[in-house]
Amino acid sequence: MNMFGQQHNPQHSNSFAGMSHHTREIRDPDSTEHAVIQRAEFSPYVNNGGTTVAIAGKDFVVIASDTRISLGYSIQTRTGCKIAQLTSKCVISSSGMQADMAVLFKRLQFKAEQYQSDHHKEMSTPSAAQLLSNTLYYKRFFPYYTFNVLAGIDENGAGCVYGYDAVGSFERLPYSCSGTGSALVLPVLDSQVGNHNSTRPLRELSKEETIELVKDTMTSAGERDIYTGDYVDMAIIDASGIRWERFSLK
Repeated sequence: MNMFGQQHNPQHSNSFAGMSHHTREIRDPDSTEHAVIQRAEFSPYVNNGGTTVAIAGKDFVVIASDTRISLGYSIQTRTGCKIAQLTSKCVISSSGMQADMAVLFKRLQFKAEQYQSDHHKEMSTPSAAQLLSNTLYYKRFFPYYTFNVLAGIDENGAGCVYGYDAVGSFERLPYSCSGTGSALVLPVLDSQVGNHNSTRPLRELSKEETIELVKDTMTSAGERDIYTGDYVDMAIIDASGIRWERFSLK
């Protein structure tokens, strides 16, 4: 499904990004024969799939995304990158169009380095979240086809997660997910982290429990969503910095 609510049909994708073919039948009322016209249409957008998940804790945050990049029913690569470090305490992960993702990551990293050069300090995570919002809004008439989640540690040492729409509207959340497997992941997060529709008391997850929950949700998404798979890149962020892990999906 794209940002306009249209369902992505992998059968309409070929080796050219965004190229699809539509057929139309024309009948002559005075004839029993009819003509079939095939018209090719080009779209600048293509959804390369994937899933990203982020969960914030009291003094940490865990964010992860898979590495499979697909086009229709074809796998372009099993070791793609959908996650990038912006500062020593802030990471962004996206799903959607790989080309737009690469451009967006590069632009944000440049802006973060420029900020550090000008102010002689790193950009804070809330500032990075606002930077991403401004960047997306600036491109609102021809948006980046990316579904972004930003995570990090704020000035008070608390974990924070930010979810976005396509044109920069965002909010701080205890957890977020995006991508083709998000419909499978979000109910698990609502239950295990948000404690929605539950009679048991809300319990704060430890760092180890959060890491295991992220692994479980990504594994479940990989079993049901054909666009999510192969490996998962995971960043565990706390006061000491960022620790990276990679694990294999079944």
